Amino acid sequence: MAHTAPPADFYRAAGYCAEESVGYLMKHIMMSIVSQADKRLDAHGLTSAQWGPLMRLKTVDGATVAELARWLNVDAGAMTRLLDRLEKKGLCKRVRSTEDRRVVRVELTPDGEAAIAEVPAVLAEVLNAHLAGFSKTEWLALRNYLRRILETGEALREAG
Repeated sequence: MAHTAPPADFYRAAGYCAEESVGYLMKHIMMSIVSQADKRLDAHGLTSAQWGPLMRLKTVDGATVAELARWLNVDAGAMTRLLDRLEKKGLCKRVRSTEDRRVVRVELTPDGEAAIAEVPAVLAEVLNAHLAGFSKTEWLALRNYLRRILETGEALREAG
């Protein structure tokens, strides 16, 4: 596995250039994808801060507030404020667990389901536009490389 291998030796302090780092490139690619998706989803009244968690709720068929906060990498206060806005728009609702009153689940409402109906098509369009000129083989290789980096990063985080 990638996480048991010794660290690579590709970057050096002397001559380090942020614009050439994998992190910089991935961050700016994500910013471009989100910006393009936001432009297209604005017509549906959704921002990335909103469609991201709504899509997550759809794919996992609901989640706890804590799970959503972890997935979005935000603190509990930010998650509460976001959910307040989404609930005010009628897109989701918080439901207390009947087994454990401390646990609050978040579920999509029918309006939330309708609001994100176009999101998968928009994301597919935006991602395909960013991958213009790639062959299927190149796309699959890129996806595998990114998964390897992600798995290694997760292993590093879990190790401490």
